[in-house]
Amino acid sequence: MAQLPSPQSWQAEDSSGRSASPRIVVVGSINMDLVVRSERLPRPGETLIGQTFQEIPGGKGGNQAIAAARLGADVGMVGCVGNDAFGVRLRDGLNSEQVNTKFIVDLPGYASGIAVISVEDSGQNCITVIPGANGELRSSHLKLAESMFVGAGVLIVQLEVPVPTVLFAMDLARHAGMKIILDPAPAPSGHLQMQELFKVDVICPNETETEILTGIPVYDVGDATRAARRLCELGAKNAVITMGSRGALWCDGNDIGFVEAIPVNAVDTTAAGDAFTAALALRLYEAIDMDQAVRFACAAGALAASRHGAQPAMPTRQEVLQLLTKAS
Repeated sequence: MAQLPSPQSWQAEDSSGRSASPRIVVVGSINMDLVVRSERLPRPGETLIGQTFQEIPGGKGGNQAIAAARLGADVGMVGCVGNDAFGVRLRDGLNSEQVNTKFIVDLPGYASGIAVISVEDSGQNCITVIPGANGELRSSHLKLAESMFVGAGVLIVQLEVPVPTVLFAMDLARHAGMKIILDPAPAPSGHLQMQELFKVDVICPNETETEILTGIPVYDVGDATRAARRLCELGAKNAVITMGSRGALWCDGNDIGFVEAIPVNAVDTTAAGDAFTAALALRLYEAIDMDQAVRFACAAGALAASRHGAQPAMPTRQEVLQLLTKAS
């Protein structure tokens, strides 16, 4: 399997930061994030005076599509937005980043999805998602978009759209010979189709999602190791567990590796996981060694956490490479 270039040779890529233009398909959610910032998150029953409020395009699917595009991929997205002002803004935002939105559906009578996000000064956040049109994405929409899968290399899916739709997307990807990355958020529990969700090339949960999926609380690297092996036993070819400011642990069913995070001044972790997933998908397409791919993804996630917002925080490939060079 190809190795990531040495730090000295990273800058030899072309001026756009691209070594190729991989084709990545994202099937997932598109939301408008309603972001409230405050010194700290309120306790249950407590009222706080906030600092700022913003409307920022987001949704895990939209975030990952834009992240992959900025990292150098040729990206197409399948999803649903409402026939409302938010829907227009969300589509325009994706178009401005050169994401193919041909198969994003406008649904009359439905509101676009929204996420209410509270962010404290430390960068930590809590999120409530109202699916809106995202909850109406169906296999029929994917059938219309089947041509987008032909010749593509990687499918990224999450779970902010209906699980049957995700499973259908995975079937289309397998038929097209694509690799599949599942970001299992929000993590399902007790779902009848849960077993099928594990049959992916890479599953990429955070610590909380890992505990829901495996029943193993993740407090340290030892816990993450046991949980990653369990995810592979459940059907994933590779498991990557993100551990925030500590880094990420990967398992390919046999080997285990741990990659320490690159220290940054975290101001908003809202979309750090989405940047990580998109970067991992890019390197998976490029057949990069898993340990080096996770290092690249950790750098992308760190950069996103050091910036405010979701989609505006997504780094370019050149920025990721520069951070890796600086950290080496």
